Amino acid sequence: MRLTTILAGALALGAAQAAFAEGDPAAGEKAFRKCQACHQIGAEAQNKTGPVLTGVVGRPAASIEGFSYSKTLTEAAADGLVWDHAALETFLANPRKAMPGTKMAFPGIKKPQELADILAYLDTFSDGETREAEETPAAAPAEG
Repeated sequence: MRLTTILAGALALGAAQAAFAEGDPAAGEKAFRKCQACHQIGAEAQNKTGPVLTGVVGRPAASIEGFSYSKTLTEAAADGLVWDHAALETFLANPRKAMPGTKMAFPGIKKPQELADILAYLDTFSDGETREAEETPAAAPAEG
Protein backbone atom coordinates (compact mmCIF):
# COMPACT_ATOMS: atom_id res chain seq x y z
CA MET A 1 0.00 0.00 0.00
CA ARG A 2 2.82 2.42 0.90
CA LEU A 3 4.60 1.58 -2.36
CA THR A 4 1.44 2.39 -4.31
CA THR A 5 1.21 5.79 -2.62
CA ILE A 6 4.87 6.57 -3.30
CA LEU A 7 4.60 5.48 -6.92
CA ALA A 8 1.36 7.41 -7.47
CA GLY A 9 2.99 10.61 -6.23
CA ALA A 10 6.06 9.97 -8.33
CA LEU A 11 3.90 9.32 -11.40
CA ALA A 12 2.11 12.63 -10.94
CA LEU A 13 5.46 14.40 -10.82
CA GLY A 14 6.61 12.48 -13.90
CA ALA A 15 3.50 13.51 -15.82
CA ALA A 16 4.20 17.15 -15.00
CA GLN A 17 7.81 16.82 -16.18
CA ALA A 18 6.76 15.07 -19.41
CA ALA A 19 4.95 18.19 -20.56
CA PHE A 20 8.25 20.10 -20.79
CA ALA A 21 10.03 18.14 -23.50
CA GLU A 22 9.17 16.51 -26.81
CA GLY A 23 11.49 13.64 -27.57
CA ASP A 24 13.70 12.98 -30.59
CA PRO A 25 14.09 9.24 -31.34
CA ALA A 26 17.46 9.72 -33.07
CA ALA A 27 18.88 11.54 -30.05
CA GLY A 28 17.24 8.90 -27.85
CA GLU A 29 19.04 6.12 -29.72
CA LYS A 30 22.34 7.78 -28.90
CA ALA A 31 21.34 8.38 -25.25
CA PHE A 32 20.16 4.76 -24.96
CA ARG A 33 23.78 3.62 -25.23
CA LYS A 34 24.13 4.10 -21.48
CA CYS A 35 21.28 1.60 -21.00
CA GLN A 36 22.88 -1.08 -23.19
CA ALA A 37 25.17 -2.32 -20.43
CA CYS A 38 22.10 -3.95 -18.87
CA HIS A 39 19.30 -3.88 -21.49
CA GLN A 40 18.77 -4.95 -25.09
CA ILE A 41 16.09 -3.75 -27.47
CA GLY A 42 14.99 -4.92 -30.90
CA ALA A 43 13.91 -8.10 -32.67
CA GLU A 44 16.76 -10.29 -31.40
CA ALA A 45 17.00 -8.77 -27.90
CA GLN A 46 17.62 -11.03 -24.93
CA ASN A 47 17.50 -10.48 -21.18
CA LYS A 48 20.78 -9.37 -19.66
CA THR A 49 21.19 -7.89 -16.17
CA GLY A 50 17.96 -6.05 -17.00
CA PRO A 51 14.98 -7.26 -19.02
CA VAL A 52 14.43 -6.79 -22.74
CA LEU A 53 12.97 -3.34 -23.45
CA THR A 54 11.36 -4.12 -26.80
CA GLY A 55 7.70 -3.18 -26.42
CA VAL A 56 8.14 -1.69 -22.94
CA VAL A 57 5.92 1.35 -23.58
CA GLY A 58 2.40 0.21 -22.70
CA ARG A 59 3.55 -3.12 -21.25
CA PRO A 60 2.55 -4.30 -17.78
CA ALA A 61 5.49 -4.12 -15.37
CA ALA A 62 7.42 -7.28 -14.49
CA SER A 63 5.96 -9.20 -17.44
CA ILE A 64 9.00 -10.53 -19.33
CA GLU A 65 9.12 -14.31 -19.03
CA GLY A 66 12.31 -15.69 -17.58
CA PHE A 67 13.47 -12.48 -15.94
CA SER A 68 13.85 -12.34 -12.16
CA TYR A 69 12.35 -9.03 -11.02
CA SER A 70 12.78 -7.43 -7.60
CA LYS A 71 10.08 -7.97 -5.00
CA THR A 72 9.32 -4.24 -5.19
CA LEU A 73 8.69 -4.31 -8.94
CA THR A 74 6.71 -7.55 -8.71
CA GLU A 75 4.46 -5.94 -6.07
CA ALA A 76 4.00 -2.81 -8.20
CA ALA A 77 3.03 -5.04 -11.13
CA ALA A 78 0.50 -6.85 -8.96
CA ASP A 79 -0.96 -3.42 -8.12
CA GLY A 80 -1.41 -2.79 -11.87
CA LEU A 81 1.66 -0.79 -12.87
CA VAL A 82 1.88 -0.35 -16.63
CA TRP A 83 4.94 1.27 -18.21
CA ASP A 84 3.35 4.32 -19.84
CA HIS A 85 5.41 7.47 -20.41
CA ALA A 86 4.68 8.91 -16.97
CA ALA A 87 5.69 5.72 -15.16
CA LEU A 88 8.82 5.27 -17.27
CA GLU A 89 9.86 8.89 -16.87
CA THR A 90 9.49 8.78 -13.11
CA PHE A 91 11.34 5.50 -12.81
CA LEU A 92 14.15 6.38 -15.21
CA ALA A 93 14.74 9.79 -13.61
CA ASN A 94 15.66 8.12 -10.31
CA PRO A 95 14.93 4.37 -10.11
CA ARG A 96 15.82 3.91 -6.43
CA LYS A 97 13.73 6.87 -5.31
CA ALA A 98 10.76 5.95 -7.49
CA MET A 99 10.82 2.32 -6.43
CA PRO A 100 12.86 1.66 -3.26
CA GLY A 101 14.18 -1.89 -3.36
CA THR A 102 14.59 -2.06 -7.13
CA LYS A 103 17.51 -4.10 -8.45
CA MET A 104 18.27 -1.38 -10.98
CA ALA A 105 21.52 0.22 -9.86
CA PHE A 106 21.43 2.98 -12.50
CA PRO A 107 21.47 6.47 -10.92
CA GLY A 108 18.91 7.88 -13.35
CA ILE A 109 18.54 10.26 -16.28
CA LYS A 110 18.66 13.79 -14.88
CA LYS A 111 18.21 15.89 -18.04
CA PRO A 112 14.51 16.19 -19.03
CA GLN A 113 15.30 16.44 -22.75
CA GLU A 114 17.49 13.33 -22.66
CA LEU A 115 14.74 11.45 -20.85
CA ALA A 116 12.17 12.58 -23.42
CA ASP A 117 14.51 11.47 -26.22
CA ILE A 118 14.95 8.02 -24.67
CA LEU A 119 11.18 7.65 -24.31
CA ALA A 120 10.75 8.63 -27.98
CA TYR A 121 13.33 5.99 -28.91
CA LEU A 122 11.57 3.34 -26.80
CA ASP A 123 8.33 4.27 -28.61
CA THR A 124 9.90 3.14 -31.88
CA PHE A 125 10.11 -0.39 -30.44
CA SER A 126 6.60 -0.41 -28.99
CA ASP A 127 3.23 -0.98 -30.58
CA GLY A 128 2.06 2.49 -29.58
CA GLU A 129 -1.09 1.28 -27.82
CA THR A 130 -0.47 3.12 -24.55
CA ARG A 131 1.79 6.13 -24.27
CA GLU A 132 -0.26 7.48 -21.36
CA ALA A 133 -3.79 6.64 -20.40
CA GLU A 134 -4.86 10.28 -20.39
CA GLU A 135 -3.60 10.76 -23.95
CA THR A 136 -5.88 8.06 -25.34
CA PRO A 137 -9.51 9.22 -25.45
CA ALA A 138 -12.18 6.66 -24.68
CA ALA A 139 -13.83 5.21 -27.76
CA ALA A 140 -17.17 6.74 -28.59
CA PRO A 141 -20.08 4.33 -28.38
CA ALA A 142 -21.22 3.03 -31.74
CA GLU A 143 -24.43 4.50 -33.05
CA GLY A 144 -27.00 2.40 -34.67
